[in-house]
Amino acid sequence: MNEAIVLYPTPAIGHLISMVELGKLILTHRPSLTIHVLVAPPPYNAGSTTPYISSVSATIPSITFHRLPNVTLPPTISPHHETLIFELLRLNNPNVHQSLLSISERYSIHALIMDFFCSQALSVATNLNIPGYYYFTSPASCLAFFLYFPTLHRNTTKSFKDLNTLLEFPGAPPVPSSDVPKPVLDRSDKAYDYFLDCSISAAKSAGILVNSFQSLESRAIGALSNGLCIPDGPTPPIYCVGPLTASTDNRSTGGNVTVPECLKWLDLQPSQSVVFLCFGSLGLFSMEQLKEIAIGLEKSGIRFLWVVRNPPTQSHGLATPIQSHEPDLDSLLPEGFLERTKERGLVVKSWAPQVAVLNHEAVGGFVTHCGWNSVLESICAGVPMIAWPLYAEQRINRVSMVKEMRIAFPMNESENGFVSAAEVEKRVRELMDSDEGKLIRERTLAMKNEAKTVLNEEEGSSRVALNNFFDSWKKAN
Repeated sequence: MNEAIVLYPTPAIGHLISMVELGKLILTHRPSLTIHVLVAPPPYNAGSTTPYISSVSATIPSITFHRLPNVTLPPTISPHHETLIFELLRLNNPNVHQSLLSISERYSIHALIMDFFCSQALSVATNLNIPGYYYFTSPASCLAFFLYFPTLHRNTTKSFKDLNTLLEFPGAPPVPSSDVPKPVLDRSDKAYDYFLDCSISAAKSAGILVNSFQSLESRAIGALSNGLCIPDGPTPPIYCVGPLTASTDNRSTGGNVTVPECLKWLDLQPSQSVVFLCFGSLGLFSMEQLKEIAIGLEKSGIRFLWVVRNPPTQSHGLATPIQSHEPDLDSLLPEGFLERTKERGLVVKSWAPQVAVLNHEAVGGFVTHCGWNSVLESICAGVPMIAWPLYAEQRINRVSMVKEMRIAFPMNESENGFVSAAEVEKRVRELMDSDEGKLIRERTLAMKNEAKTVLNEEEGSSRVALNNFFDSWKKAN
């Protein structure tokens, strides 16, 4: 009987891409395997995954996608889009069970590898005697927080939003209690309970794969591997197999090979002179904030390439990020801004090929929302960053990027989350034209070189971890 691995990502495109990259890595070293990817229907519209899935299916026949049926979601009082994802994945368990049974008729399934959000599917794998692993698409420092989360929960009766303190957890610098992911700020919120269940469930898995690497996060990985994050029980094996990043930008172009105008524009700019601003598939700003960014960029005098999207249609924005029309730059940006900056800046509507831009010789800095895929893409391109977190675990990522990895400056916001033009100007100049900026650039370039070796060399830390993972599911079977 043929051998297979089943992957179960959350519906978000960033998680899907990272999980598929894991599948590609597995196939590189175990080409006889077949990879099956279970695709749950998204609970909100965050962009079509169809072009990306079609592209992968057309080029890698060993990866098969299985679309799970739609489920009816109950009304939810939580304001967090993560709650919708958890509800969807909980209700999808019968469909996951049926898919695994169907696949197992033709294949011997060695492992079910689930996204961290998919914790409720661990019981399905256990009932079918399939080893259940997690794939953590965020940094090891964030995994350290989540595995230590049950301990933090037991040690206080207050919500994180009311603590007003620095949280200490193994393997990471102290994190302000207000910087934990929004869904776990309030312990009375349903999302808090879901994340707590995830953290507890992860400890019961056959192992956790992490999209990071030893030299980037040595302290966090050491704390995880030594069991410090789960003080009251055993820690599952930790396999740091990163960095796994998309090699191309075909997820948004459908494979179109036309060279985008922004790359042609970059060809005309001096080496490492351009700062690139791009904020992920769910990163949206108010019109007021867009104007403030524009003023800061103009005053900085630095060359820039900036991806601008329409402001959110709701106050929390994340549930409806799809833009039905192209942004009207003249109405969104200060009057005359485009004309005044046309010699040294380019504003792109809605999307740019991020991997290609980051790897362009002209790009010398990246203002990012701290989504982990974007951070790893920047590291692999050797581009230092300004960390401007917007949602999910990104505020924890910022603390690690600035204080532990030392590959970024922080973008500091006011209490209501607003960033001033003066702060934008200061940070852009600091990154692109200061001695401290040079140190961060050198550190990022060193991590770029490390990233090349950890997976490619036989004794590279991520290659060794991957082989240990293969050995573990052989033993489990």
